[in-house]
Amino acid sequence: MLVQCAPDTPMGKLLRRFWHPVSRADKLKPGTSRPLRVMSEDLTLYRGQSGKPYLIAGRCAHRRTFLYTGWVQGEELRCVYHGWKYDGTGQCTEAPAEGPETAAKIRIASYPVREYAGMIFAYMGEGEAPDFDLQRKAEFESPDHIVLAREQIWPCSWFQQVENSLDAVHVSFVHHAGIVGPLGEAITQNIPKLEYFETDSGIRQVATRSAANVRVSDWTFPNFNHIITPGRTMHEPWVHRGVWNVPMDETHTLKFGVFAIPRRGPEADAEMLDYCNRHLDYDPSEHHEDLFERREFPSEPLIEMIPAQDYFAIVGQGAIADRVNERLGKSDAGIVLLRRIFWREMDAITSGRPTKAWKRLAHAVDLPKSLRADAVG
Repeated sequence: MLVQCAPDTPMGKLLRRFWHPVSRADKLKPGTSRPLRVMSEDLTLYRGQSGKPYLIAGRCAHRRTFLYTGWVQGEELRCVYHGWKYDGTGQCTEAPAEGPETAAKIRIASYPVREYAGMIFAYMGEGEAPDFDLQRKAEFESPDHIVLAREQIWPCSWFQQVENSLDAVHVSFVHHAGIVGPLGEAITQNIPKLEYFETDSGIRQVATRSAANVRVSDWTFPNFNHIITPGRTMHEPWVHRGVWNVPMDETHTLKFGVFAIPRRGPEADAEMLDYCNRHLDYDPSEHHEDLFERREFPSEPLIEMIPAQDYFAIVGQGAIADRVNERLGKSDAGIVLLRRIFWREMDAITSGRPTKAWKRLAHAVDLPKSLRADAVG
């Protein structure tokens, strides 16, 4: 039940009460469309000629062919098969061979969308969408930061990736696999003292390795983690990172990341932007054999190395982690708390009781740098 996401499942119903990223915004130019699979639903994302995005069902109501293969005309999308045309609300506005009366009776699914931090978010639940507030972070909206988004598809369940966010001990090992980058150097291989707290927005994770090496994760329900990591070197400004794990289905995940990089002046910013754009399309799933068969890890430290190391460990659990035969220990306190919260929320849905009213924190969380005694930054 923890990995399910279809509309008729408890988890699927729970997840649909929240906004989720579904596409990198720059992957969708005006007048174009793309197919999506999100929470076991096939969808069509298109951008009208005005630049406004729309999300509707994946297939035409007529003969069930894909809609993304059609034409964007103004703010509407025409099916390539028989020309049925739909607006952004899913209403069929034209069925050429059938007439206006038939068109007026046809309506397919549609979902509200909005753009934020270089991504397109969608609300796929019933009724009016909640305010888009829970997952907002000041760093992703600050003019003092370069903000960039990335999109990947991983061949495993979304939930084991969420669990990885609440597993502070893995950083001492996974991020020393292959090549040790700035994150591994900063965190070290010391085993941390762990603390976990449920908050108004999710879970606060505190991993203390020493007085100068405290790592905090600000995890937001149901699938978003906000952390801070070193830049390309220990001497560059630290980077705020947002990570969303959105289920495509039970065994595939849309993984979105946002980087908020402090600005350092026109020349340095231009160099950083050019650098990041050369690496943003990296997806470890496209280098599966390099990682698993040849143990070849990317050396690029800011954008490629960390997801490659996580991929190596998380996908190594299988498409769906075997939770029946796992042996949890005291270091898994964050995972235990995470699962209890999800079970509590699903139980509320199943029994018809209200779920927790998750809300954005009133005050930003301090995410301290974790510095080795001989490091600067």
